[in-house]
Amino acid sequence: MPRKKGEKNSDNLGIALNTAITFSGIILLGFIYSFSKNQLHDGIEIKPIISKTTSQPILAKDIYIQNPIENIKVEVLNGCGVYALASQTTEFLRTKQIDVINSDNADNHNYKKTLIIQRNEKFKSLKKIVETFGVYLTDSTHVQTLPDESLGVDVTIILGEDYTSFAELNNYISANY
Repeated sequence: MPRKKGEKNSDNLGIALNTAITFSGIILLGFIYSFSKNQLHDGIEIKPIISKTTSQPILAKDIYIQNPIENIKVEVLNGCGVYALASQTTEFLRTKQIDVINSDNADNHNYKKTLIIQRNEKFKSLKKIVETFGVYLTDSTHVQTLPDESLGVDVTIILGEDYTSFAELNNYISANY
């Protein structure tokens, strides 16, 4: 008996459908096999290693007691144009537990002398910075009082061309950079 056109297309469609079902079945069997292997796999037991240290860990409180951070807010400005001088000085001051909240360039790079400027009534802050730089409070070429509460700092340091004359700062920069 001869086949009609529609029957030939339906046979091809049936073969394609049977192939797709067989392929899907094989993939499903693969997933089932993989899942069963993962569920039945005993594996190797991993035992946690707990170190037995006899010394107590150092607490933040203990570190603070050994090196208390001064309650001094400072800004450091590069006034002589030496590359990265403000950031190097910031690191130096932080080793002294001084909180530098701003490190940037000054309004110009023509400062011959370094200026330490008191910005508010916290005289103790100025005294600590002056001691750190090794100058005297009465040295008017380096120490000034120009109050400006809007800056939010206790002391502004503008580094001039004479920054190498501050021995401790110069030694720190030479050793670390």
